[in-house]
Amino acid sequence: MGIAKSKLDIDLTKSNLRQFVSGENSVSINIPVKNGLPHFKDVCEMLAQQDYDFPFEVVCVDSGSTDGSDALAEASGFRVVRIDPKDFGHGKTRNYAASLSKADYLVFITHDAIPNDKDWLSTLIAPMRADPKVAGVFSRHVAHSDADPFVTWELEQHFLGLSDFPVVEIADREEYDANEGLQQIYHFYSDNASAMPRRVWKQHPYPNVQFAEDQIWAKEIVEAGYRKAFAEGSVVRHSHSFGPFETLQRSFDESRAFRKLFGYRLGKSPIHVLKSAAYLAKRDLGLAVRNGWWKSHPKKTVSRLFEAFARPLGHYLGSRDSLPDFITRHLSRDDWIRNL
Repeated sequence: MGIAKSKLDIDLTKSNLRQFVSGENSVSINIPVKNGLPHFKDVCEMLAQQDYDFPFEVVCVDSGSTDGSDALAEASGFRVVRIDPKDFGHGKTRNYAASLSKADYLVFITHDAIPNDKDWLSTLIAPMRADPKVAGVFSRHVAHSDADPFVTWELEQHFLGLSDFPVVEIADREEYDANEGLQQIYHFYSDNASAMPRRVWKQHPYPNVQFAEDQIWAKEIVEAGYRKAFAEGSVVRHSHSFGPFETLQRSFDESRAFRKLFGYRLGKSPIHVLKSAAYLAKRDLGLAVRNGWWKSHPKKTVSRLFEAFARPLGHYLGSRDSLPDFITRHLSRDDWIRNL
């Protein structure tokens, strides 16, 4: 299916018969989809509004939607490719979508990352068009409109910190190798909304791993001599609010992956867990009191106090070299999701 300029073709009788777009500055937007509603409807609508001055297409790889997401994608004029849910992998599925493309640039978003305005795509692509050494670009995230204020604040603070690093490139390898904090900044990358040149992907596809495929990829490209860019003006609405147990699970998966893949230990000791929990609880309680969130969001305020302990505990457990299998099975949210 070809999509010229900013207009999405919604002719269902022809959408799956057309060739993929190609040519200078062409773009393929690739979306792994599974039961993405209701946010996926907004994604489709905002993609239709993108103002980009070269051809672009949208390719959805659906892994077993039962809520009508695949039909919505087809009705929006997107090319839909269906795979067995058991074949899904974070890196594997994105590589499959990329392999279908002939476009100059490969864009990856998730089915719940909603472009914030009509310039999201053009702003995301701009750093690569301006500098051939830029191998990866990612968007800024803001919270969904229905997100709780704690999540909104956390996202704002996270990406505000990244604004000090609009483009990163390893200039001093010795300093980079010795500074774990610097490595974490250079490795941070989010393929919830990101882009790369197709020529780079052919040399550096996503790794086929269970977690953190985007950050492993970022580590690989910066260590190969490329630059990584943060397109602060390219914004998507994407956020999640988790309770204490889900926070524990996600922290466990994050810590386990970072230990295995990067050698980071996010939870160093039980004392570190207690100190981190105390800090987070004090911070969140202070935010709730100063901003009146304890009145407007009383249940979430209480939940955050439990989450303050769950987060560092998950990091500590995930950083252990070995745990009984039954603990790992219950704590790994990523393993549970893959088995749905």
